[in-house]
Amino acid sequence: QVQLVESGGGLVQTGGSLRLSCAASGRTLSNYAMGWFRQAPGKEREFVATISWNGRTTYYADSVKGRFTISRDNAKNTVYLQMNSLKPEDTAVYYCAQGSTVYTRASAAFGSWGQGTQVTVSS
Repeated sequence: QVQLVESGGGLVQTGGSLRLSCAASGRTLSNYAMGWFRQAPGKEREFVATISWNGRTTYYADSVKGRFTISRDNAKNTVYLQMNSLKPEDTAVYYCAQGSTVYTRASAAFGSWGQGTQVTVSS
């Protein structure tokens, strides 16, 4: 069983940047696709981005495309989410998750989840 721990969240002003990290232990992530999701208060969890096991394929939600970048360092067993040009509507708890394929946006297709890290963007 893999354990995922997100970090890097915080409070930032509109237009600012944050870099989230997702560190894994208990299992190597190098064979798995990984995803980032987010959940705002009163809303359902939504897809943000996925990355293939080798980092060569990525997908993004339309709402973050061009502003967010997902990447990974398999040697460090860590996945990242670089978030630029942040907007108040990006405020949410951000979760990373281990999946079996990069070609899905469904949270149900992802197995192990981290505890989440809060991102708050002030206007």
